[in-house]
Amino acid sequence: MIIVADSSALVALAVCNGLHLLDALYQQVRVPRAVFEECVIAGKPAAEKLRAYLSDKTVDVDLSALVITANGLGAGELQAMALYKRLNAQHLLIDDQRAKKVALLNAIKAIGSLGLLLRAKEKGLISAIKPYAMIIQQANLYLSDVVVTEALRLAGE
Repeated sequence: MIIVADSSALVALAVCNGLHLLDALYQQVRVPRAVFEECVIAGKPAAEKLRAYLSDKTVDVDLSALVITANGLGAGELQAMALYKRLNAQHLLIDDQRAKKVALLNAIKAIGSLGLLLRAKEKGLISAIKPYAMIIQQANLYLSDVVVTEALRLAGE
């Protein structure tokens, strides 16, 4: 199974020390070059951790042959969706709600960082998602309270 990841969810997982869960749940983790570049910007949370983790998972994606009209989406999100399609991936790891809507319209199965934590709990890889969610929120990475509350409810926490 392959997962293609966008930067926001990767940063969230890196901040809460959850990157290893990607490797435990999927056979391959891939990111487009634009996502790698977004993740390793100096001063970004966990930038060096992500540089090391993503160094052998980065793929160049050329969007010039595609016609995509998705107002408000960045290069990383667009490249991630294109890479998902090219690799016939099982999931697109992405937290941005607008990008998730565009993914749905393009028949892309999206999962957010909290959804990934829920899968990890279901598989017995972690015992609770609440500690991870709290670390992400304390790092000032945006996860809405509604989404966190629903994830905790689904996790039985």
